[in-house]
Amino acid sequence: MSGASLVDRAARPRYRADRVGTRAHDWVQLLKPRVISLVVFTGAAGLAVAPGPVNPVLAAISILCICLASGAAGAINMWYDRDIDAVMQRTATRPIPGGRIPADETLVYGVGLSVLSVALMWLATNALAAGILAFSIFFYAVIYTMWLKRSTPQNIVIGGAAGAFPPMIGWAAATGSLSVLPVVMFLIVFLWTPPHFWSLSLYACKDYGRAGIPMLPVVRGARHTRWQILLYTLILLPVSLTPSFMGLCGPLYTVTATLLGLGFVACAVRVLLEKQDDAGVSLVGDRAARVSFRFSLAYLFLLFCGLLGDHALTWWLS
Repeated sequence: MSGASLVDRAARPRYRADRVGTRAHDWVQLLKPRVISLVVFTGAAGLAVAPGPVNPVLAAISILCICLASGAAGAINMWYDRDIDAVMQRTATRPIPGGRIPADETLVYGVGLSVLSVALMWLATNALAAGILAFSIFFYAVIYTMWLKRSTPQNIVIGGAAGAFPPMIGWAAATGSLSVLPVVMFLIVFLWTPPHFWSLSLYACKDYGRAGIPMLPVVRGARHTRWQILLYTLILLPVSLTPSFMGLCGPLYTVTATLLGLGFVACAVRVLLEKQDDAGVSLVGDRAARVSFRFSLAYLFLLFCGLLGDHALTWWLS
C-alpha cells in the first residue's frame, strides 16, 4: 500500500464511542508532556534569573501559563499532523490516529488553552510577556507546523525559535522588559534545537520519509546531516559562553557550559565518525545518534541548572 493511501486512510480514523473523551491520559498526551517539561524548565529559569524580587504567586501563574501554552501548541500540532502521525511508527498510537479522541475536539482543546494561557498571563503579569507567549504559540502551531515542517529541510532550524521563547517569556513576566541575558538564553535553545532533532531524525529517517516530511536526512542525506550536527554544536559552544564573556554569569556557569559544550561536540564527532556506508547511513544502528540525542536532553537541562546555580551562588555571596 502506498504512503499516500495510508495518509488518506489515516485522515478518517474510526473512533470507539466507549472511549472518546473518557481517558484523561489521552487528553494529557495531546499536550506533549515530555516537551512541556523542558519548555517549562527553561521558562522558569528565565524568570528565576531575572533581576529583582518576584511575587511567588505571580511566578507560579507565569509558569502555569507557559505550561498551558506549550501544551496548547502541542495539541494544535497533533490536530494538524494527524495524517502523517498515522503513518509514522513512533506517532501512530497518539490519541487522534489511534482513534481515541476526535480531531475537532482536539482543535477546540488547543485553541481554548491558547486563549486561556495568554489571557491569564496578561492579567497576572504584563502585555509584553503575554505578547511573546501568544507569538510563540502562533510560531509553533502555524509557522512551523502548518508551513515549515512540510515545506523545507530547514524546518527545524527556523522552527526551533518556537521552543526558544520561554526564557524570554519568564524574564518578561518578572520584569516587564527584556535584556541581553534572556536573548542569549533564547539563542542557546535556538542553536541547540537542530543538532537535537537531527540526531533523532538520523535514526527515524525512514519514518519521516514515509510520511513525506522533508527532514534534512531525507532531503540531503545522512552524511550531510552528520556534518550539520557537528557545525551547530561547534557554534553553540561559544554562544553558550557569551554570558561569561559579557560578565553576566560567574565561574560555576562557565565551567558547566564549557564541560557540557565539549561533551556535546564530542557526541557530534562520534556521530560524524560512526561506521557508515558511502551515503552516510549508519551500519551499527545509529548508536552514536541515539547517544547524541539523549545527551542533548541532559545538556540543556544541566546547562540551565548551572545558570540557576550560578545565580543563586552570586545572590548568596552578595
